[in-house]
Amino acid sequence: MNIRFHGHSCVEITTGDHRLLIDPFLTGNPLAQTKPEEVKADYILLTHGHNDHLGDTVEIAKANDATVIGNYELATYVSWQGVKTHAMHIGGAHTFPFGRVKLTQAFHGSAYIPGDRRELIYLGMPTGLLLTIGEKTIYHAGDTGLFGDMKLIGELNSIDLAFLPIGDNFTMGPEDAVLAAQFLKAKQVVPIHYNTFPLLKQDGQAFVERLAKVGIEGRVLAPGEAMVL
Repeated sequence: MNIRFHGHSCVEITTGDHRLLIDPFLTGNPLAQTKPEEVKADYILLTHGHNDHLGDTVEIAKANDATVIGNYELATYVSWQGVKTHAMHIGGAHTFPFGRVKLTQAFHGSAYIPGDRRELIYLGMPTGLLLTIGEKTIYHAGDTGLFGDMKLIGELNSIDLAFLPIGDNFTMGPEDAVLAAQFLKAKQVVPIHYNTFPLLKQDGQAFVERLAKVGIEGRVLAPGEAMVL
């Protein structure tokens, strides 16, 4: 399968006849090399409802007749915007035409701020995503701090590729993300959720070097760059 990183936490996965998009924050993302109207997707998977993750979901979903997958509250809110959805929740799994999705816990917030209004719309608990596509398992941690049950996720799943936030301040920083990679026993790790804004400034290559010291393969993907899994 082909995997393309679009900056921040947005990941595009192409497998067979299916194209998946995770957390499509493109408009307002200074690192994104792609515009929403240039994206094709059959399914959009959301980790939580913050503006920098919900992003361009509705626009892209309507343009592509895509199905949005996320926790119940988030999926319900998106469905009210006229979009097809499939609601799930933490611990639950479902098999789609492209593969299996399971939602894991994440420790973060999940509220959407509509426009310029001083209003927070609660959109359920944040999640991580476990994707089993063919013989490969991908873990997208979403926005989260380090938590002990990452060890359990690693014990129960053979993770071929993990996307882990390293931006610090709002999520794990590099030090905790190295521990997370060890807990998960991930075969390969790609850092996400960093350098989008000054507050999230981190050195992705330095993180990869830290991973190498504990025997884990890491890879930095520049926005727009792709890899094959």
